[in-house]
Amino acid sequence: MERKLINSPSFFIGKGEGDNLISFGSGQPDLPPPDEVFDITKNYRSFKYGLIQGQPHLREALSRFYEDSNPDDFVITNGASEAIDLSLRAVHALTGGSKVLLFRPYYYSYPHNVRFADMEAKYSDLKEGKIDIEDFKKQIEGCKAVIINSPANPTGSVQDKETLLEIDKVCREKGIYILSDNVYKDLVYDDEAFYLEGEHVITIDSFSKSYSMCGIRVGYLYTPNKDFVDKVIEMKTHTSMNTGLMAQEMAFAATNVPESFLLETLETWRKRRDLFYRGMLDLGLDVIKPEGAFYLFPKIKNPDKAINDLYYDHNLIAYSGSWFGDDERMRFSYALDVEKIEIGLERLGKYLEG
Repeated sequence: MERKLINSPSFFIGKGEGDNLISFGSGQPDLPPPDEVFDITKNYRSFKYGLIQGQPHLREALSRFYEDSNPDDFVITNGASEAIDLSLRAVHALTGGSKVLLFRPYYYSYPHNVRFADMEAKYSDLKEGKIDIEDFKKQIEGCKAVIINSPANPTGSVQDKETLLEIDKVCREKGIYILSDNVYKDLVYDDEAFYLEGEHVITIDSFSKSYSMCGIRVGYLYTPNKDFVDKVIEMKTHTSMNTGLMAQEMAFAATNVPESFLLETLETWRKRRDLFYRGMLDLGLDVIKPEGAFYLFPKIKNPDKAINDLYYDHNLIAYSGSWFGDDERMRFSYALDVEKIEIGLERLGKYLEG
């Protein structure tokens, strides 16, 4: 195999697991979507343009999950990725601000999203996956928005309620938007996660992680801030227009799935987490136990070199921590079955021995 230098997640995204390849890379659930989602495809026949804001019945369904919300508070997007992109550009358009605070390590797209919105990223470093509130208060100065991701990619950490309330207080006083990326909200293993709300809070979510619908590309943003929603709709009109109608119908079907579906899949993720976490500890790795999501973020020497060696010499995919703002760690997704996790741990162990 030609050893082309791997220096971006784009090298791995969409790459299958053929030829004995084990992938701990992509954050894509391997579990099937609910049967109800598949049923939509049998007789669906509407392929015209739809409302830019999203189909009313899907927005109505979403409003049932958010107290005191109404369908006009939602915009349906092409995955959470578009929701983040549009939200950042709306922040810039509405405030003229130039800086956004990110917590490091961050989801690898955040700095690029900020730059594409013609703004500059500032950083506050997490401590063992948790927000340092005093550092936050220093770094937030001059910013017009902050992105919170809890449960987090790549650390799997869930932020404490008290910390989030303090952040909320500061942002309310200073007129700063909070972009709350909640795509892993249904993957919390122990205590329930706490989420902020209000005119200054932009909640971002998708159907990708909870319902294993990544490729369908349906996400949304929610805020009671009408000016913000209107600005997002205006921009989306001239970029992607409406989100795919068939995809929205499939998402609507997912909103009617019994809660037992989410609870059963959560138990699958919990078993995998426990297996993978114990395996990492047995390999002598320094790693935080995830409280949510489906990632482990252990310390591994020279991660940029390691991802190349693991792929070319051990048929194993993992992501460099440098892509997430931490050049001492690597991200491993456990979105694959137990047998593959065990094989992957064996290969990782051989690499570490060498």
